Amino acid sequence: MEVSAIGLGCMGLSGSYGPILERSESNRFLRDAVERGVTFFDSAEIYGPFLNEEIVGEGLKPVREKVVVATKFGFGYDGNKVSGIDSSKKNIRRAIEGSLKRLQTDYIDLYYQHRVDRNTPIEEVAETVAELVAEGKVKYFGLSEASVSTIRRAHAVFPVTALQSEYSLWFRDYEKDVLPTLEELGIGFVPFSPLGKGALTNTVSKDAEFPANDIRSTIPRFQKEYFEENLRLVEELSQIASGLGITAPQLALAWVLNQKPWIAPIPGTRKTERLIENIGAALVSFSPDDLARINKATEALSIVGNRYGDAQLAQVNL
Repeated sequence: MEVSAIGLGCMGLSGSYGPILERSESNRFLRDAVERGVTFFDSAEIYGPFLNEEIVGEGLKPVREKVVVATKFGFGYDGNKVSGIDSSKKNIRRAIEGSLKRLQTDYIDLYYQHRVDRNTPIEEVAETVAELVAEGKVKYFGLSEASVSTIRRAHAVFPVTALQSEYSLWFRDYEKDVLPTLEELGIGFVPFSPLGKGALTNTVSKDAEFPANDIRSTIPRFQKEYFEENLRLVEELSQIASGLGITAPQLALAWVLNQKPWIAPIPGTRKTERLIENIGAALVSFSPDDLARINKATEALSIVGNRYGDAQLAQVNL
């Protein structure tokens, strides 16, 4: 599967980072992204829940054949309220029909298991997705925040095309074992939050107050006792970016792209000017000395505080 070097994480179009756009504005924004060369759009059933797929489906309907649409399954619901992780065959079957309808499409390009289900063997999940591929409802199978063991077990049953997990200069843990495994198996990597949920843009001050409808209000490393310390790295990286004649977000995204040719980050934004800035990162090249300086900064100034709260951490890397 081929996608644009920079994709678009669409979660923010339905919330998670404050007020959302009017539907007409979302439509214009999504179509503008396509006109500017973005072909990879990431959604999920749980974003909203359900609202995000409706927004993405409506916005991309006129250009559906030009783009790659990814969405995710793996949660059960009581009405619009999440009732827990559920990758049973019955729930995946329910999820795909809803996603196809909301996204106004006959097929999903890339269908991720959003979180690993302790109660459903990953082999059974892979078998169910394989059935959906055979039926033409899905093209490619993906995993999100899965461990090396889970990736290998799933891939042995049906080829995993991509893994989506957090990765950035703000979080590099998966370099130790996950990235080498993906390279070995020929699986692509889709980093979400490649800008550290906005931290690496150098636009969030140490005194920032996040409202309840902003997910950063629940993330430890954004809390005051940690965030001021974490901004030391952000400030150092911003100085490096300035010296290279690029912006802080472009440095962060270009660094991610520079790691492997099979990495396609999906930064999220709702602003055209930020979209243009992010796309520009694909044109940035680093010298070995540039990369050495960036890596030295991340090694010298470590990030403190977890990237998720305890409940969310319990759902990842199973």
